[in-house]
Amino acid sequence: MKKKAFITIAVIILSGLILFVAFDKVYKKNLFPVIHSTIEGKSKDEYKINPTIKNGIYQSSIELAKNNTWVYDKAYYKLSYPGGDVPSGGACTDVVIRVLRKNNMDLQQLIHEDMVSNFSEYPKKWGLNNTDPNIDHRRVPNIMKYFERNGYGMSITNSASDYQPGDIVTWELSPGVTHIGIVLENQDVFHNMGPTSRIERGFLFSHRIIGHYRI
Repeated sequence: MKKKAFITIAVIILSGLILFVAFDKVYKKNLFPVIHSTIEGKSKDEYKINPTIKNGIYQSSIELAKNNTWVYDKAYYKLSYPGGDVPSGGACTDVVIRVLRKNNMDLQQLIHEDMVSNFSEYPKKWGLNNTDPNIDHRRVPNIMKYFERNGYGMSITNSASDYQPGDIVTWELSPGVTHIGIVLENQDVFHNMGPTSRIERGFLFSHRIIGHYRI
């Protein structure tokens, strides 16, 4: 009798887990549908630049998203300086770095130079004793600090109308895990949190926002 009851409970638990996984996949797919613009040819023209939005960061984001797909890669690389880039792929920060370079801002050089002069102002969570132009600009907290120091900070709110196309937003995905991306229209975001870079519909308020910047 006890064995039969145990089997019944196990079947109920297993069925519940299967239903949860299935629901979770469907829910996420419908909540944040992904546009893989360079994987599926038919999707390349799905996301068009709004000509009424005269913002270079917004425009460059869509152009890069439609013509490039970078595999997620947060590994450390020895980079040239200035203007250095990882060999291929990249992390969330590399999306922002590449878009801003299209708008005449090299975060590698800008953050390095600011850290050289103001090292004590930057986070020390990586145990650094000195600057490193290979990786400093590829860390979300460093980008946040640089943006704050240069007056790019905006209010963090729960209102979508406060976030304009071309704004840069940072999130906390989980305790101690940060993320960065670029706002487009309709709460869509250009970012890379794996497996590849992409435009993701309705992503803006999917995680807790910890930084909002406008250049």
